[in-house]
Amino acid sequence: MNLMAEKALWSGRFDKAMGKDTLDFTSSLRTDVALAFYDAMGSLAHVRMLRACEILPAEEADPIIEGLKSIVSELEDGTFNVNLELEDIHTNIEHRLIEIIGPEGGRLHTGRSRNDQVATDFRMYMRDISLSAVNALDGLIDALISLSEDEGDAILPGFTHMQHAQPVTLAQHMLAHAFRFERDGDRFIDAYLRMNRCPLGAAALAGTTYPIDRKMTAQALGFSGPTENSMDTVSDRDFVAEMLFCASLTAVHISSLAEELVLWSSQEFGFVEMDEAYSTGSSIMPQKKNPDVAELARGRAGSVIGNMISMLVTLKGLPFTYNRDLQEDKMPAMDSMDTIIQCASIMASVVGTMKVNRKRMAEAAKAGFMNATDLADYLVLKDIPFREAHGIVGAAVKYCIRTGKDLEELTLEELRKFSPAIEQDVFGVLPLRKCVERRSSYGGTSPDSTDVQKENLLDNLAAREDFVHRQTEIIEDCWEKLLR
Repeated sequence: MNLMAEKALWSGRFDKAMGKDTLDFTSSLRTDVALAFYDAMGSLAHVRMLRACEILPAEEADPIIEGLKSIVSELEDGTFNVNLELEDIHTNIEHRLIEIIGPEGGRLHTGRSRNDQVATDFRMYMRDISLSAVNALDGLIDALISLSEDEGDAILPGFTHMQHAQPVTLAQHMLAHAFRFERDGDRFIDAYLRMNRCPLGAAALAGTTYPIDRKMTAQALGFSGPTENSMDTVSDRDFVAEMLFCASLTAVHISSLAEELVLWSSQEFGFVEMDEAYSTGSSIMPQKKNPDVAELARGRAGSVIGNMISMLVTLKGLPFTYNRDLQEDKMPAMDSMDTIIQCASIMASVVGTMKVNRKRMAEAAKAGFMNATDLADYLVLKDIPFREAHGIVGAAVKYCIRTGKDLEELTLEELRKFSPAIEQDVFGVLPLRKCVERRSSYGGTSPDSTDVQKENLLDNLAAREDFVHRQTEIIEDCWEKLLR
């Protein structure tokens, strides 16, 4: 029997060694090495519980605890050596423990299975990275708020069907993106709260005969409590699917922002200019300045969405309880979360450094008769039914197109040809700045309305920052206690 067969934790039932091709095919080390720290900390919580419940006596548990502390130190200083002949990081850590303290290290696995162990490790990993995603999104929101404060009074077209619709401020437009990202961050927090239950102690699928204390291990690892059903626990990857959905919708929103900035930086729009630090040139066209960072952020949304679909397809045909298919949960989740954090962070830098061309925005806003709705509303206030007012303004616009004028340029005499209800006060309605200022309804584009929006965003950001800080403190306090 070769070395691999001797070292396999399950090798007792087998006569043959695992083939090299089987090892390569089944190994999860490429991804689960990221779980090493969490595995060691989960094992520390488990063995401390075994000691407290007198399942392991102190003379057996204490060396295991000290050995695991040594492994944590090796992981932190980068001296832990991963043995590629072992199938996963969990086996690596257990083998290293046995190397440090001897065969008694094998008692670590008392009262648990790989199934609940891996599920616990991965929840802890996803728990931490979801908080990092919230932080990255809040950084992007901060950048959007800052832009809305610095250049927010600039007027630009608001579009429907990619046609000029109504004038809006840049503050309103940037805050529209910010509120999307606010919801994204809230979704990650909601998912965090559902995910924050500890699988450890569910064992293989049916629980364990040992008198363990699952609440103790859950508390030791910073979870809100243990999971409720052992069969559900070891098969559950809802938390992965949910996080992947959160990441996918966030990616869609990042892509939307990126798409606008790509358009806005084009010669046709010219609304913004990307900082050179976030642009590239062309290998053949020396004049080019390409918005590559925004394009890549837009493109990576596709891989994030693909990861979600991959996970859902994997899950859809699985019976209870654990199946090896579930090993495929980590790569898509890790990749998507890393991508979201990276994209949100760099898009914050793109937004924070780009230049706004207020003149081009104003020129674009002037075209397209975007004050037409305001003229119709003006007529309604003169006791003309809206549908009739709509027809009057439509005729006025047709006249403007024929004569090459804007609504603002028409004389009172010209305007009264379309309705005698129009009076001198109409000229206080038609300027685009007035159109913007008068849209003061809650959530509207007026400066007063956008100021309220900014305050609401900032209040929620403060609450989220407090949540992330509190959860981080809880987890770090748990690590400190486990390592004492």
